[in-house]
Amino acid sequence: MRIAVTCILLTVLLARGGSFEVATVRINRTGSVGDTERYHDGLLRMLNVTLKQCIRYGYEISEPQVAGGPSWINDLRFDIVAKAEYPPADDRELLTMLQPLLADRFQLAVHHETRTMPGYALIAARNGIRAKLSDPNTKFSGSSTHTTMTVTGCTMQVLAIRLSPILGRPVVDMTQDTHAFDFSLRWAPDGEIQTGGSGATASEEGSLFTALQEQVGVKLESRKVPVDVLVIDRAELPSEN
Repeated sequence: MRIAVTCILLTVLLARGGSFEVATVRINRTGSVGDTERYHDGLLRMLNVTLKQCIRYGYEISEPQVAGGPSWINDLRFDIVAKAEYPPADDRELLTMLQPLLADRFQLAVHHETRTMPGYALIAARNGIRAKLSDPNTKFSGSSTHTTMTVTGCTMQVLAIRLSPILGRPVVDMTQDTHAFDFSLRWAPDGEIQTGGSGATASEEGSLFTALQEQVGVKLESRKVPVDVLVIDRAELPSEN
């Protein structure tokens, strides 16, 4: 898709009450594959994210639960910074405020359908979750690549949402654990062996499934689950301001 402008910068003045007071949306052209999300105290920063990622976080669903829409929602990346005039009750409420933002800036229109599809249940491993508990005042932040994930203040529900695009299937949190954790997760792509720079010593890193059990203390069970699917009826590129 050809886009005339090389960078779109939007300043959005949105209605108060469940919406952001001010937000900026900018196309990210760095070519990087990693993304970063931070949200706390009424401030939301999502860097190098796709529209599909924004939909997932705003509606608290996994990637396979988003259907339809133009192809660019998977490829074109954006930097979004939004500020609420009054900090919401919690970080989850802040994320749901993405819904009116996406409707306003991307003309996003959706409807819900229930579909049964293969997925994973995220459950505690035999010896329980071993990740470090977050400090009570820690707010969520996270970054990831195709073989790493580093998060602070991350609940199992949020972990499930972040795992889904990596696995290509819905992941449902069934740990019944509401705590937030800090951890760094590292795995080998498709079971490959990662070697040091000299190549003399090979340090083998397991698959994502193994890494989750050994480094976090959770595991994935393959199941067919009824899934709420968000079907995109309309999505448009933000217009130049």
